Amino acid sequence: MSSINKWKLLQSEQLVKDQWADVRKNSYQKNDGSVIEPFYVYGFPDYATAVAITKKGTVIVEKIYRPGLDTVALELPGGCVDSTDTMLESAIERELLEETGYQFEEIIYLGKVSPNPTTNTNVMHMFLATGGEEDPTAVRDTEEEVEVIEMEWDDFITQFKEQKFIQSMQTCTILYALMRLNKLIVY
Repeated sequence: MSSINKWKLLQSEQLVKDQWADVRKNSYQKNDGSVIEPFYVYGFPDYATAVAITKKGTVIVEKIYRPGLDTVALELPGGCVDSTDTMLESAIERELLEETGYQFEEIIYLGKVSPNPTTNTNVMHMFLATGGEEDPTAVRDTEEEVEVIEMEWDDFITQFKEQKFIQSMQTCTILYALMRLNKLIVY
């Protein structure tokens, strides 16, 4: 039997609350009676991302500026799960269409991972999307500046091996997709 139990929340102070962030300063009592304070908890929306493969066998990736690291990053398409999304698959279908202009024949749920279970309340839902085809009627989201790239499979794998994908939850998505496709790379 495990001796690890949840900590007791003694106090919680709301510091920030808006559409994108919910920051709380909490005080916890651990199982041994000691108190941890302040302990910051960050609430963000859940995310969804996908390894998106076209009918031609290319992988859709994006180049996008990321202010946190002040870099232009190579990423998978995806974004926030909205309250209007009826299912997780709806969220990734919407994100794929908005960001890339592509629709997919099959969307496979691969699971979820946490960005940081110590402090963050959200998760990343991972998908494999196959059979993608560009939709000429798609209305692209212009809020972010995104360059959409169709990358040949071998180039995608090379970029992955060379650690060009730096968003950690997306690297997990790539690994789970490779496992699902029976193409996990060992090197």
